[in-house]
Amino acid sequence: MGSAPLARLFMYDLRQHESDLTAALRRLERVSKFADVMAEATVGAGVRVERKATSPSQEPTLRGAVFRAWAGGRWTEAATSVLEPAAIARTVGDLERTVAKAGVGPDLAGEANATRQEWTERPARPMSDLSFEETIALEKDILAWATEIPDVRECQVSIGWAEEERFYLNTAGARVYQVTPRTHYSVAPIAMENGRVEFDALIEGGLGGQEQLSSLTQERVREVSRGAKELLHAAAPPTGQMEVLLDPSTTGTLAHESFGHGTEADQFVRDRSYLKPILGTVVGPDFLTIIDNGAYPGGWGTIYCDDEGHPGHRTVLVDRGRFVGGLHDRETAAMFHAAPTGNARRADFLSRLFVRMTNTYVEGGDWSLEELISETKDGVLLERATSGIEDPQGGQMQLKVKKGYRIVNGERTELVSSMALSGKVLDVLKSARGVSRPSDFEMSPGFCGKGQTDILPVGSGGTYLLATAIVGPA
Repeated sequence: MGSAPLARLFMYDLRQHESDLTAALRRLERVSKFADVMAEATVGAGVRVERKATSPSQEPTLRGAVFRAWAGGRWTEAATSVLEPAAIARTVGDLERTVAKAGVGPDLAGEANATRQEWTERPARPMSDLSFEETIALEKDILAWATEIPDVRECQVSIGWAEEERFYLNTAGARVYQVTPRTHYSVAPIAMENGRVEFDALIEGGLGGQEQLSSLTQERVREVSRGAKELLHAAAPPTGQMEVLLDPSTTGTLAHESFGHGTEADQFVRDRSYLKPILGTVVGPDFLTIIDNGAYPGGWGTIYCDDEGHPGHRTVLVDRGRFVGGLHDRETAAMFHAAPTGNARRADFLSRLFVRMTNTYVEGGDWSLEELISETKDGVLLERATSGIEDPQGGQMQLKVKKGYRIVNGERTELVSSMALSGKVLDVLKSARGVSRPSDFEMSPGFCGKGQTDILPVGSGGTYLLATAIVGPA
C-alpha cells in the first residue's frame, strides 16, 4: 500500500463519451417515442481503525451506462459496463430488438424533461487527495482521544468517501452532468465495567471533501466517550404510553419513517401506501411541516438532479399540519396531476429507477428546548436515533434510540439506556404539541433501501419535537 492519494483514480470525465451516447439515442429514437441514458462513474475508499486492527478498503471503480426506451406501454432497459463505442452499439442493438418485439402501446405519460445544466464544482480539498496513511494517522489520533476516558477500552473509528459522476441525456434534448462528492465519519467508543458493555456514537456526513472532517474535534470525541462511560450506569428506560421529547436525530428518523416511503408516489400506484387515501387532509397540528429536499445545501442525501434529469427540489409533504403532496417521477406526476419532484433515483446504473427520498426533515418551530422540557411534565427525552422501520401499508412505525433522560415535574433527570418508540404514525403526529426553534436543527446521514436492495444515501433531520407515544426497552 503506497502513500499516493487516490485522485488519479477519479480523473475521469463521462462527457468524453457524449458523441457515442448521443448517437445511440438517435438510433433508439427511430424505434421509440422516448429514450434516455444515464452514465455513471464512481470511486471511493474508507478506513476503519480499532485498537488491534486497521482495515483500509478501496471501493471497486463503478463505470457504465443504462439505456431506457419506451415501448409497448412499458419501459425496456439495457446496461453496459464498458463505455467503448462497440460495446455501446451492441447494448443499443439489443435494446432496439426488444423495442421492436414490444409492439405499439400507449404513449408515455407526462412531459419529457429537457433540462440542460452542469454541476462540476469539486471540493477545495477532495478526500481523494488524502492518502490511506494520512487517514489512518488521523483515526489513530481519534482512537487515542476516545480511550483517554476511563473505562473506554475500545473505539471503532471509520472515515469514508465517494465521488460520483452522473451524465444524463434524453431524446427530448436534456443534458445534465453532475459530480457529487460525499464524505462521512463515525466514532463509536466502547466502555466496559464489571461485565457490562455500552457504546455511544458520533456519526456525521454530507456533500464535500476534507472540510467535512473539521467537526471531528478532540473535545467532541471525548464527549461521546464520556457518553459511553455514563451509559454503564444508566437506569432502565420507562415503559408504556407517555410524553416523548425527540432530539433532532430522532425527529429526523420520525420524518423519514412517517412521510418517507409512504409518500413515494410509485407506492400510491401499487396501493401500498396508507397515506394515499388521506392526501389533502389534516394529519397533524398547524405548526408541523415536513419537507423532502434534494436541494438542501450540503446534505448527505442532496442531489443536483435526479436520474430523469429533473433538478433537486424542495417538496413540501406536510404543510402546517396538512398532507399536501408526495414524491414523483415523470410517470407518477402525470398520473396524479402533479409535477416531477426530482426524486427519480437509481442506486447505480445496474439498478432500477424508483421514486426515492433525498433529505427528509421536520422544519423548526417556536419553542426553546427548555420550554419543551418544562411542557413535557413527566415523560422521557429520546436521544441518538439508531434505526427506524415503518409499515407503509398499515401506518405503524418503530424508532430505536441509544439513550435518553427521564423528565420528571418538567425537569430532565436520570439517564436511561436504549429504548424503542412505537405506535401509529398518524396518532403520534396528531399528538405533537411543540417543535423547537430552527437554531436546534441538525441533519443526519443514513442509507435507505427500497425492499432489500437499491441502497441510497439519504439525510434526515429536524429539531426537538414533543408528542405522545409508546416507549419501552429496545
